[in-house]
Amino acid sequence: QVRLVESGGGSVKAGGSLRLSCAASGSAANMAWFRQAPGKTRGRIATINNDGRTTYTDSVKGRFTITRDNAKNTLYLQMNSLKPEDTAMYYCASTGSRYQCPDEGLGDWGQGTQVTVSS
Repeated sequence: QVRLVESGGGSVKAGGSLRLSCAASGSAANMAWFRQAPGKTRGRIATINNDGRTTYTDSVKGRFTITRDNAKNTLYLQMNSLKPEDTAMYYCASTGSRYQCPDEGLGDWGQGTQVTVSS
């Protein structure tokens, strides 16, 4: 089991940027960022595998960038052009298998970091 700790959340005005970090206690195969807005279900927004291949949900494409530093066991999410609808709790998750992508009930999860975007 890998322990994950997110950081970097905060409050920002629309159009601003934030960089989230997720420090892992060990190595991981696939890693992902999820978010949960008030009153909504948690959803996956970006993934990255050990080779650096990435996927994004449509709502963040072109604005968010997921990266990882395997030497530091750290996952990042650079968020630019933030919108009020990006307000949510952001979670990182990981799996130890290259054949499994983090999902609800699957993988290790952090406790989350809050991002609030004001208009």
